[in-house]
Amino acid sequence: MAKILVIEDEAAIRRVLTKILSEENDTYEVFEAEDGLAGIEKIKSDEYDLVLCDIKMPKMDGVEVLEAIKKIKPETPVVMISGHGDLDTAVNTMRLGAFDYISKPPDLNRLLNTVRNALDRKELVVENKRLKKKVSKNYDMIGESQAISDIKNIIEKVSATDARVLITGSNGTGKELVAHWIHQKSERSGGPMIEVNCAAIPGELIESELFGHVKGAFTSANKDRAGKFEAANGGTIFLDEIGDMSLSAQAKVLRALQENKIQRVGSDKDIKVNVRVLAATNKDLKKEIADNKFREDLYHRLAVILIKVPALNDRREDIPLLVDYFVKKIAGEQGSTVKTFSEKAVKQLQQYDWTGNIRELRNVIERLIILGGKEVSEEDVKLFAAK
Repeated sequence: MAKILVIEDEAAIRRVLTKILSEENDTYEVFEAEDGLAGIEKIKSDEYDLVLCDIKMPKMDGVEVLEAIKKIKPETPVVMISGHGDLDTAVNTMRLGAFDYISKPPDLNRLLNTVRNALDRKELVVENKRLKKKVSKNYDMIGESQAISDIKNIIEKVSATDARVLITGSNGTGKELVAHWIHQKSERSGGPMIEVNCAAIPGELIESELFGHVKGAFTSANKDRAGKFEAANGGTIFLDEIGDMSLSAQAKVLRALQENKIQRVGSDKDIKVNVRVLAATNKDLKKEIADNKFREDLYHRLAVILIKVPALNDRREDIPLLVDYFVKKIAGEQGSTVKTFSEKAVKQLQQYDWTGNIRELRNVIERLIILGGKEVSEEDVKLFAAK
């Protein structure tokens, strides 16, 4: 049932609104509050699908109630109830986030239409948030081990914020999957997710890649070009292998984090950016700092939240799930039938030393699908998965 809270200091009007809504639709459950303070207490302690709120009330007026609701429960639609002299204020409340307003005495059709529309909007908002929370199948994080469960729990907490996250772990562990989960579960999921592999870009080009450049900044700069920070505006930038970034570029990244501004190479003009920064590395940054290869101040800016992705050898109990996942995924990519792995074959895979982690396991599964028997056996694993 849709739960509707009526905040109105006049008892007669409260009763009328409650009666109209209750009799019109038996799926509406109507609650009452006699003033703004009582209404806020109810909103803090319970969930409502819609609030109808009078503007002129003792103790706390409707504008103050609206502002409080938008801080406490921003998704809850609020319809203001206005007397004839309150119309200007009612219109202003729309700018503050009110869904609509209705005049006293309430017109039956207008009231019911407004309530239906507000509840429909709430349903759409909730559905959109639910869809945002679903992560693309391309970035599934497979596993039920304690280590993976802990990471998923951290992601659920941190994704709702704009906190910077430093993701560490060996090559092939899936650090980029963690970054994508954080972005896709965040409020920025509708914005871009820009990935930069700092290890793959030559040192002399990394600043141009990140911050862009202006025409004539260097020999091959024949036109202005925006960088990755600008491309990520309103979304997330993922700086993979940040431990390989030059000290010069690190200094500029630090400024971008401190001031939310960047400068294109060859320009002294500041460009404001609204970007969430996620970073990853397979290096020990504390050691890099000691060796003067990484800035300590940048490390502390990036490492607000630290997530260490475990090696596959530390989560062998997830290997059966990973085998099943990769078998189906590879069959789908190749348009082939799904092969089965014998129980002994899977147990044999759990015994290997996976120095290449998830990436290596995926390659071995593909090799066994191609070269193994109709059912991949323990002998197939020993023969074709050899190091």
